[in-house]
Amino acid sequence: MGSVLAVSARSGHHFSKTPALSVRLLTGLGVAGDAHMGETVKHRSRVRKDPTRPNLRQVHLIHAELFSELHDRGFVVRPADLGENVTTEGIDLLALPSGTRLHLGESAVVEITGLRNPCIQIDNFQKGLMAATLDRDAEGNLVRKAGVMGIVLSDGDVRPGDAIRVELPAGPQRPLQPV
Repeated sequence: MGSVLAVSARSGHHFSKTPALSVRLLTGLGVAGDAHMGETVKHRSRVRKDPTRPNLRQVHLIHAELFSELHDRGFVVRPADLGENVTTEGIDLLALPSGTRLHLGESAVVEITGLRNPCIQIDNFQKGLMAATLDRDAEGNLVRKAGVMGIVLSDGDVRPGDAIRVELPAGPQRPLQPV
């Protein structure tokens, strides 16, 4: 079992979010008051392509362990800096299969839809950070380390210190792909 280290949201389209004492997750929409809240895509480049597509990126989660890794490489990154809504501790988010459900706090449930595909805006935040959030596995495949995206299945307030329970999907498990 893991826990919530930090939560954040921001109403405008900005790279970083604003840390908060709590966020409200809304079923089928995302984080109340966040620029990416909604049933259909909100990421500006995706809206330009097709504004009617379902929003599979309602909630962005990053594991705090990434910040330690980046610190060791000379970067200073804190919760909310990379635009995540929920910063987790103690869960290997990147190793979870698609469809995993994360139970956050008393009632919120987020289903993981895929990996965050880091974009060049990360380098605008700190030069070289995009390359630092990408890696290669033993077979040479690209590994994206900038967190996971999800949709809200059940409403709830989420606060730092809340427990996170992982519920793996039944049946065959599919590795995460970028969304």
